[in-house]
Amino acid sequence: MDKYIRNALVLIGSLLVSTAIYAQQPHQGNDVNTPLHALQPDYKIPYQVTTPEAVKVVLDRVHKYLDAVTPATVIDSKTNLPINDFTKPVQTAILKPGDFRLTSYEWGVTYSGMLKIASVTGDKRYSNYVSTRFKFLQQVVPYFQSFGKQFPTVANPLRHVFDPKALDDAGAMCAAIIKAERAGLSSLRPQIENYIQYIFTKEYRLSDGTLARNRPLPNTLWLDDLYMSVPALAQMGKLTGEQKYYDEAVKQIKQFASRMFNQEKKLFMHGWVESMDVHPQFHWARANGWALMTMVEVLDVLPSDHPGRGYVMELFQKQVQGLAMCQSGDGFWHQLLDRSDSYLETSATAIYAYCIAHAINNGWINREAYGPMALLAWNAVSTKVTAEGQVAGTCVGTGMAFDPAFYYYRPTHNYAAHGYGPVLLAGAAMYQLLKLHPPVVNDSALMFPK
Repeated sequence: MDKYIRNALVLIGSLLVSTAIYAQQPHQGNDVNTPLHALQPDYKIPYQVTTPEAVKVVLDRVHKYLDAVTPATVIDSKTNLPINDFTKPVQTAILKPGDFRLTSYEWGVTYSGMLKIASVTGDKRYSNYVSTRFKFLQQVVPYFQSFGKQFPTVANPLRHVFDPKALDDAGAMCAAIIKAERAGLSSLRPQIENYIQYIFTKEYRLSDGTLARNRPLPNTLWLDDLYMSVPALAQMGKLTGEQKYYDEAVKQIKQFASRMFNQEKKLFMHGWVESMDVHPQFHWARANGWALMTMVEVLDVLPSDHPGRGYVMELFQKQVQGLAMCQSGDGFWHQLLDRSDSYLETSATAIYAYCIAHAINNGWINREAYGPMALLAWNAVSTKVTAEGQVAGTCVGTGMAFDPAFYYYRPTHNYAAHGYGPVLLAGAAMYQLLKLHPPVVNDSALMFPK
């Protein structure tokens, strides 16, 4: 008898467990009584139509934060008091420390993002951010030039502005200053001329004129350097009307691409070394972003009849195709684009969101095909903007390597300045895209119909 009772109890227990598990299932219907195709997926990143107003809310958080943490002030490092007299250098003069540097290449991208938002939204707070800091630089660059002559052994916070030593010092800031100049927001022509002179005549080059570095090995191309040089050249062509700047911009894109663009994957490698007979291909996400954004900048200003325009457009469209094959299901791209076990990275995702949305807005690529890709990317990026307006998940500054571990384990940080400009640019382009072409949900899928 005990045996039968024991078996019955086991059976009852199994039934109770099965019933409890079944009760926990989110959906109890079947194919007959439930439209299963309409069940809500468990998305980790919001999969939804976004409004221009919602995009602007995210951008405003970033602006509020950056405006508070990037002071445009000179202080005496001994007293911490402001210096307002720029006629006589003080040996202990420094720029008031903030969270970010006002004249880094990352901040060149940030200024461009601010200008773009002002243009598409009409919100003057963004253009004021740029004009305030550029007017400040107009005052203090001559001051720190005199400072350098009077105190040559003291660290000079603006040395890289009037005496650039690398493309990082020159290109992105130069492009942003020219954009501000064209918009009537600054008067920094001496700095523009100085930057362009460095890019055009002083930066190290290969024998065929391709801009290069001698690190980590001699005669090395860094894909990043496309953005650190070419947009400034193209903008100078627009500012002056001189053909030579356009020609040089197109030449650099062609010569980088001939060595570094993988025609099969439609992606760029990060680094190329002249002395190598093989070239390890690490398709680092942000460097691919710099290349893509370089082509956007060139296409924005290159005359329609320039003989190189068709080449740049075709290369841009190919890279977009390659990137479309690499986007993760959450909307981000991976640190190494074709290695899905590398982490999801914010700054590159924001750059791609910007470039793709901007290209759609200008009719360069198909809206129906690529609009959802851009919106998915923006929705992902927006989750990385904190309540305080910081941008999370951005890879810190990164050199070049020939092994995967280097890229896989680069840290991310909220103070990695590389994330802020791309997020601002992405938001500006998405704001405009959503205004021009509101998306819809069709059978649960995001669509950008004609």
